[in-house]
Amino acid sequence: MALNHHSVQTIQTKPFEDQKPGTSGLRKPVCVFQQQNYSENFIQAIHTAVPEVQGGVVVVGGDGRYFMTDVVHKIIAISAANRVKRVIVGKDGIFSTPAISAVVRKLNANGPAVESITNKIYEISKQITSYKICPNIQVDITKIGCKTFDIDGKEFIVEIIDPISDYLEQMKEIFDFESIRGLLAGSKARPPLKVIINCLNGVTGPYAKRILCDELGAPESSVVNCVPLEDFGGKHPDPNLTYASDLVDVMNEGIYDFGAAFDGDGDRNMILGKNGFFVTPSDSVAVIGDNYKAIPYFVKSGIKGFARSMPTGRALDRVAKALNVEMFEVPTGWKFFGNLMDAGKLSLCGEESFGTGSDHIREKDGIWACLAWLAILAYRQASVEEVIRDHWKRYGRNFFQRYDYEQVPAEGAKEMMSVLESSLSMAVKGKELQSADLSLVIESADNFSYTDPIDGSVAKNQGIRFQFTDGSRIIFRLSGTGSVGATVRIYFEIYEEQSERFNEDIGCIMKPLVDLALKLSDLQKYTGRNEPTVIT
Repeated sequence: MALNHHSVQTIQTKPFEDQKPGTSGLRKPVCVFQQQNYSENFIQAIHTAVPEVQGGVVVVGGDGRYFMTDVVHKIIAISAANRVKRVIVGKDGIFSTPAISAVVRKLNANGPAVESITNKIYEISKQITSYKICPNIQVDITKIGCKTFDIDGKEFIVEIIDPISDYLEQMKEIFDFESIRGLLAGSKARPPLKVIINCLNGVTGPYAKRILCDELGAPESSVVNCVPLEDFGGKHPDPNLTYASDLVDVMNEGIYDFGAAFDGDGDRNMILGKNGFFVTPSDSVAVIGDNYKAIPYFVKSGIKGFARSMPTGRALDRVAKALNVEMFEVPTGWKFFGNLMDAGKLSLCGEESFGTGSDHIREKDGIWACLAWLAILAYRQASVEEVIRDHWKRYGRNFFQRYDYEQVPAEGAKEMMSVLESSLSMAVKGKELQSADLSLVIESADNFSYTDPIDGSVAKNQGIRFQFTDGSRIIFRLSGTGSVGATVRIYFEIYEEQSERFNEDIGCIMKPLVDLALKLSDLQKYTGRNEPTVIT
């Protein structure tokens, strides 16, 4: 059969100065990527930075947002011109982040993009003068199948695959599907567990439908907002109490026993119990760790270690101590977990920003976390609230809250952090800090620095911490993950052993600590904000 012949074209271009990838890749508003040659430059910079991909495999997919399919076609055309042997694309261009990670692992394709690689991509992007492309390659990404091309005498294959199958098979190997199926179906001794899963019109909709409804037998009505939309239905696909308020409202009605929401690309999750019982991400990962025997994968592979991001509540630390498991505290950014996983030192990890995962892939995984909770409920034959309250009874409760001040003036936010850092020299151990009804004694105060135990690399300036002798913490971070402006995040943690206080309103518990943080930072002065954008 004659192949479609195409020639490589070289297009002249000019560099952009802002193509520095962060922990989550290159995050910019869509209109930035739509600039002439902006996307093409970045794609070419990746190929130039990773020449090993020549003759290899590239896996491509996204969460369905606007302009995604345009970029998918650009990646195919530029990959062809850069001598890639084969490009694998999820049908319709769709791939959740966890699912694409599973495929990358299965195929042993290139990845992950460690900091040395992302730095190299950035340097190339600042000097690029041209990119290579085969502009006339046409591939219908809506149909599963293969298409082969001749690129100046070399074979180039584009394969469109089902984006769910490999991931589904992996989940079947990790969890006891029969046990979860029985939980959802109910028995003579226990009614069916009523679940509601809100996919926020992100990429997880097709995955949730296939896994929870088709495989595990949940009613079709159990999965809502399950069609990936270019604009996510006009809402912000963030699984927290603010942006997933639809799920919160439904769960507050008391009809459903279990609720979950996922973000746009499927790597983050929020878990709720009946009557809107909220499970903090810090508690969620701790409960999964404590109940690891409910998950066959962990039983078979054993628990190598636990880890959490530095700002995350320290509930997991107490579980690690009880199980005599090594515990790691790392900077915010999933790549730090990845190094530990690759070295065989980490089985379970989580971050307070609703990310939970294990070493089954090198990413956080929303669907996996949902299935882990269902597995625990089946194993324990208990409700979400019962599991959490039992956990508090045995370990104490780590009250945790985060205030996000989004899109604040960057210069003001930077000045605030600089002034805070300057104050650390006066925040000596034993010093007493007061605000209204609160008096706390400093245990330590610093700007968190992390030395990677695997490669020895050092990450500095990862968050300003005030840690107190009673176990309380205040942490300030300036986030670089937002696409517009700066985001100031303040984290609050209070540890409580007295069970009579477990049911107290978290807002009341935290208010004195919040007041102290606002006093320490003078946040209103530097940002002009009186209230946070989001509280989680």
